[in-house]
Amino acid sequence: MKNTTLCYIEKDNKYLMLHRSNKKNDGSCGKWMGIGGHFEEGESPFDCVIREVKEETGLELVAPKYRGVVTFDSDEYESEQMHLFTCDTFYGTVGECNEGKLHWIDKNEVKGLNMWNGDLVFLNLLDTREEFFSLKLTYKGEELLEYYLNGKRCAE
Repeated sequence: MKNTTLCYIEKDNKYLMLHRSNKKNDGSCGKWMGIGGHFEEGESPFDCVIREVKEETGLELVAPKYRGVVTFDSDEYESEQMHLFTCDTFYGTVGECNEGKLHWIDKNEVKGLNMWNGDLVFLNLLDTREEFFSLKLTYKGEELLEYYLNGKRCAE
């Protein structure tokens, strides 16, 4: 199982979103998401999210908030455990990203973007819950079949 991070960077009631478009063989090509990536050897979730955000945006995070762990189970893709963060304090200027285009999107408009259905589940949790959560998303292809929040099954 691979380990990744994802961060929703907040400013002026907007999230910095990545429109994935530049990587070959990218199962998320054409989709919108937060900023993140894969762990490197020896990294903690905090180490990884800070490094990935710096590499992909040029921004330096200050005290990212660890919000939850999301486990992805799929019939097409490798299993993944994603460490989810938000952050509203950072330094620097948004630069170019080699994985796609970066845009500040109003939070009210984010859920209307082309994204994985599971992303909508955890974006809702970020909006409505302050406590740390564990979420498991089960996919068949691109279809979200079901999800478990803190061990309790929820139908899609």
